[in-house]
Amino acid sequence: MDSKCNKSFCSDYMLLKPEEAGLVDVFRILFSDDIGKRKFIDCPEGKRPEPFKRRWLIFVTILVQKLLLAVEKPMAWFGSLVEQWLNLLSSNGSLSSLVLNFLRGKVIYPDKTTTSFKSIIGHIDNRRELDDKINQGDKRYNAALSMMAAKLSYENKAYIESTVDYWKMEFLGSYDFWNDYQEKSTTQAFMFNDQNDKIVVAFRGTEAFDANAWSTDFDISWYKIQGFGKVHGGFMKALGLQRNQGWPREQVADKKQEVAYYAIRKILKQLLQKNEKAKFIITGHSLGGALAILFPAILAFHQETWLLERLEGIYTFGQPRVGDENFGEFLKEELRKYNIDYYRLVYCFDMVPRLPLDDSTFLFKHFGTCVYYNSFYEGKIVAEEPDKNYFSLRWLIPKIINAIWELIRSFIISYTRGADYEEGGLLRLLRVIGLLTAGLPAHCPQDYVNATRLGPSEVYLSELS
Repeated sequence: MDSKCNKSFCSDYMLLKPEEAGLVDVFRILFSDDIGKRKFIDCPEGKRPEPFKRRWLIFVTILVQKLLLAVEKPMAWFGSLVEQWLNLLSSNGSLSSLVLNFLRGKVIYPDKTTTSFKSIIGHIDNRRELDDKINQGDKRYNAALSMMAAKLSYENKAYIESTVDYWKMEFLGSYDFWNDYQEKSTTQAFMFNDQNDKIVVAFRGTEAFDANAWSTDFDISWYKIQGFGKVHGGFMKALGLQRNQGWPREQVADKKQEVAYYAIRKILKQLLQKNEKAKFIITGHSLGGALAILFPAILAFHQETWLLERLEGIYTFGQPRVGDENFGEFLKEELRKYNIDYYRLVYCFDMVPRLPLDDSTFLFKHFGTCVYYNSFYEGKIVAEEPDKNYFSLRWLIPKIINAIWELIRSFIISYTRGADYEEGGLLRLLRVIGLLTAGLPAHCPQDYVNATRLGPSEVYLSELS
């Protein structure tokens, strides 16, 4: 697919194509240092020798992506089945009520387009209310509001609109955006006004049973743009990278569907021109966090000074790495220039912020203010989250001990913190799975919502940015 695309906008690139990788060819990469010979790697023509460590990471990444591709349809089917079952139970009240309604012939069947239908994320954490203890002047306000918006982004349009209305805020729209490379809608976002001259843009993150989205998180493909640095290829495509033009200042006129970056930029300009006092913040969880930080990067690339001056802050939760050190330095300078706060929140052993790997060869790097929370929701500013690449054996025992504690905590937190923090059976099941893979339940929005509500306000002092 990518081999047909014009890459003249970048000075170098390496794109992995797991769908074209045969197992024999994948294993050959371990014994030949020239990755340019492999048909599942798209890179500039000519000899491309790479050290073994980098080839080993490519090998592992391709195998993970091939596994995800193999289970894409059954994974989506299973996810849809689970989601329907959870909504069937909630629509009828309980399992016993469902059985009774079935016997009466009065079963209430869920409708995916209604305000009562919730995603799996919504069933894991069914909190809809904002924390009434966090007001506009609280240093946690932007982070707490952003996290609830990031969690809400996983829901359908009707549910999002009704919830924003429930918050007594102004719903501005929910959108599905086109991916020019995959030729389908793969990126979602919604916007609202908090009625205090603050517009919130929330990107949807990695859905639990979306194999394509998980594959993007594990991908280590990249483009290198002169003066901009090396940036994650999959995230660029999701945000709106143009197949034949890269990042032109305006979207190509003959495109039938709008992509995320250009559409959101246009909407923001229209909204902000109507209200000279208004500013905006950007947020997202998981993949949504990657898009949230990449959006202002492209604004800076296009020298959209007027919009950057109206951008107040970026708040991401469980965000994967999006670029190399040069990209981080470029964007840090732009954020400093326009006095934009950027907080990257990481809960405990969440796996996704540790991806793609930050190793001595690929050099994907985090940047900005990292607010790290342990499993007691104690937050502090750190240069890098511990166990930065997740797979270190040194952290294996601490992760297991922490997972045991989180499972115990799920039964007592409603007594120690209040009824708003009660965890249901679905999340407790994930906590059990976390005994084997601690990084998965730690990625759930539940703990990020808890962190923004229970963590210290001091970590959001702007001077720490």
